[in-house]
Amino acid sequence: MQLQHPRRPQGTRVAAWGHYQPVSIRTNDDLVEQGLDSSDEWIRSRTGVSERRVAAEGESLLDMAELAGADALAKSGLSAADIDLVILATCTALTPVPMVAGALAARLGIDSPGAFDLNAACSGFVYAISIASDSILSGQARNVLVVGAEKFSDWLDWQDRSTAIIFADGAGAAVVSAHDSPAIGPLVWGSDGANAQAIRMSPETGKIAQDGQTVYRWATSTMGDVVLEVCRRAQISPDELAVFAPHQANLRIIDLIAKKLGASNALIARDISTSGNTSAASIPLALSKLLAANDVPSGAPMLLAGYGAGLTYAAHIVLAP
Repeated sequence: MQLQHPRRPQGTRVAAWGHYQPVSIRTNDDLVEQGLDSSDEWIRSRTGVSERRVAAEGESLLDMAELAGADALAKSGLSAADIDLVILATCTALTPVPMVAGALAARLGIDSPGAFDLNAACSGFVYAISIASDSILSGQARNVLVVGAEKFSDWLDWQDRSTAIIFADGAGAAVVSAHDSPAIGPLVWGSDGANAQAIRMSPETGKIAQDGQTVYRWATSTMGDVVLEVCRRAQISPDELAVFAPHQANLRIIDLIAKKLGASNALIARDISTSGNTSAASIPLALSKLLAANDVPSGAPMLLAGYGAGLTYAAHIVLAP
């Protein structure tokens, strides 16, 4: 007996992008006024961050994920009935059970989809896009909603200069669908588990902590080679890239990776300056905003590169919708 499989598409694409940010803005001066031992100049010079968004009282991770997901779904032209898999990339859910993705699907009126949360921290969204693509290529799904959402304000010690100046709240999303040719390229991914504790939730305090210099050295020594390998596998020259959307971890890291990549004609996402580091949300949030503000031709190659806690990394090229 031979098992039957659904007809499989030739390729996949990201059909639409969406995002949501809380209304409340917290500037560097605000943090200092609230007792943080730092200054606006010190924070800007080391991270590139001037302000970040913080969820309102009572505004949950699920609330932000819902608004970003609804934005991407509306832009895709699809209905909730067309979605049969929901993936939520996050590392800041308040509890591991129940998963957030199922509740997200219900909020959006998506009936009985496959649903799961994915935690690869700052690389999580890129992991999730690849899994969504593979699910469609294998015939297991038709259209997939992928959301990256984080609420770091639940996990921050606002007096910790290594974390309070960087992390923020927000959400980004994408709809992945079948396509007549590949529009999501090969994935380059990996991890450095020996240094996983460089970014961690402290069991003693219940707050996020990090060894900033360890992360900085790892990211700047690793990610340049990763993004060049992505271009090699996809057979795209860096100067052909229209957009480079790296994880928004630190402006100095972004600029060093961009220099190594040599994408001389690409728009480079630098959303960290006004949005902070939103981990799994940072790439779709930054890219959705960049596409809304710039005329990027349909089919233009865009390089997405996530890296961070774990320590994990993942990168690939997708074509603009």
